[in-house]
Amino acid sequence: MMTTATRTAPSVVSRAAVASVITAVAGTVVGGLAAGSSGAAGAAVGGVIAVAVFAFGAFAVDAVARLMPAASLLFALVTYTFQVAAMALVFVALNTSGLLDDGTLDSTWVGIAIIAGAFVWMAVQIRMATTARIPAFEPRPEQAPAAASEEPSEQPVGDASEAGA
Repeated sequence: MMTTATRTAPSVVSRAAVASVITAVAGTVVGGLAAGSSGAAGAAVGGVIAVAVFAFGAFAVDAVARLMPAASLLFALVTYTFQVAAMALVFVALNTSGLLDDGTLDSTWVGIAIIAGAFVWMAVQIRMATTARIPAFEPRPEQAPAAASEEPSEQPVGDASEAGA
């Protein structure tokens, strides 16, 4: 009998989150080297925004999919809408706070970090989803020897004339 090991959704989400955090840290270092402290701060804020938005959505959809699989698509669409609205609110908050205008945060590095975090998150999720070994059907449970002996044996049923009747 052939068995397959399956990966669960939380490992996919966790690996995507870890990869995005590593990307955010690398972006912070590169932003600091390229544009100074404002570049590093901008890349750090952008990385946190990307990881927070994607992680919230992925973990929420995963939890609902485990509890109520029939509602997972609807919840995924609602979560996506919420993520877009949350991202817009974060951008409005950054613009009105003055952090982008006074040089505290470099807006270019905020954008670069968000885009890089999003692309890394999606690439890891796509790679993990396409290489996951997920059975296409539910395998039959193995019958225990005791259970097999309790079942009536299958005898070929012949014609009534063959049975001597």
